[in-house]
Amino acid sequence: MKKFRFLLYAIVGLNFVGLNAQQNLSSLSWSKVANSMPAEWYATDQAVQIADTVVAYQTAIGGWTKNTGFHKKINQEEMAKVRKSGIGATFDNGATVTEMRYLAKVYQSHKDAKYKEAFLKAFNYILEAQYDNGGWPQFYPVRPSKSVSYSACITFNDNAYVNVMYLLKDIYEGNSCFAALDLDDNVKKQARDAFDKGVKCILDTQIIVDGKRTVWCAQHDQNTLKPAKARAYELPSFSGAESVNITLLLMSIENPTSDIVAAVKGAVEWFETHKIADMKYERYRDEKGEKNARLIPAKGMSVWARFYDLDTGKPFFCDRDGVKRSSIDDLGKERRGGYSWYTSSPEKVLKNYPKWIEKNNL
Repeated sequence: MKKFRFLLYAIVGLNFVGLNAQQNLSSLSWSKVANSMPAEWYATDQAVQIADTVVAYQTAIGGWTKNTGFHKKINQEEMAKVRKSGIGATFDNGATVTEMRYLAKVYQSHKDAKYKEAFLKAFNYILEAQYDNGGWPQFYPVRPSKSVSYSACITFNDNAYVNVMYLLKDIYEGNSCFAALDLDDNVKKQARDAFDKGVKCILDTQIIVDGKRTVWCAQHDQNTLKPAKARAYELPSFSGAESVNITLLLMSIENPTSDIVAAVKGAVEWFETHKIADMKYERYRDEKGEKNARLIPAKGMSVWARFYDLDTGKPFFCDRDGVKRSSIDDLGKERRGGYSWYTSSPEKVLKNYPKWIEKNNL
């Protein structure tokens, strides 16, 4: 028994040392570090040091910049400009939401008030950034350059909108991930109100054709709510990609209203009628080692195009000239291999749909 106890203590001791030793995180993405490390790691000194960096680089308005590896060396001079101006704070590519979730994880073990204060400052940033119609822009404040004027659009692209909505949902539902923060009832009410406004905007932006609800564009005009253009090759369209997680979000709502039910059913019908059966999307490197992509036969598999024409309902593809093409093969190699043109993710919606119907007795 003594030998067993000694061995157990030795193992526990080794694990403790391993967790508290400075790990080399340089090969990991910020998203991986922020969201997917072992639960025990968020209690380590290394995690605290990174949390301090996250707090230090929060912009004055409350959000954070995108694509910033807070676990790596940061260009302090460049970041100082961003922090002072606030321009650069965004929901794009998981920014702001990722930092909030990370601070909440660290706060569970290290209840330093500055982490909670930074979280609440970012929460207020989310409330401030929300349009009266319920949507969120990609950047807030909106970026001033005309070349990125689409940053003011209501942005579903890359799940920017959906990430904010799930965070608000976790707050007002009292999810255990935020339990340590002990958020008061007023914060939860504000989160619920913002979420409900967000749902209304989703319903209001859903594209309706001949009286039937379909799906969404990757971004919608913040004033008219109509599908909007982003980059030159991202034209107004039905989105076969971004519409997926919007639909799954609506399906996650308990006791859905008749409007939410209609929205889900309309999206599901659109996914069913626009799938490209017995095909597979393959991204690969050619004989020169350059990125390329193609659609190939694959029995039993299905894909959806990223963009479908608003008039014809057919897939289209664009180079940087913004000219629509009917086939991926008509694109130059740079855009053909450098962008994701097809997706199989609508399968998630179609797989979950029967369970959702049964759960809600529809």
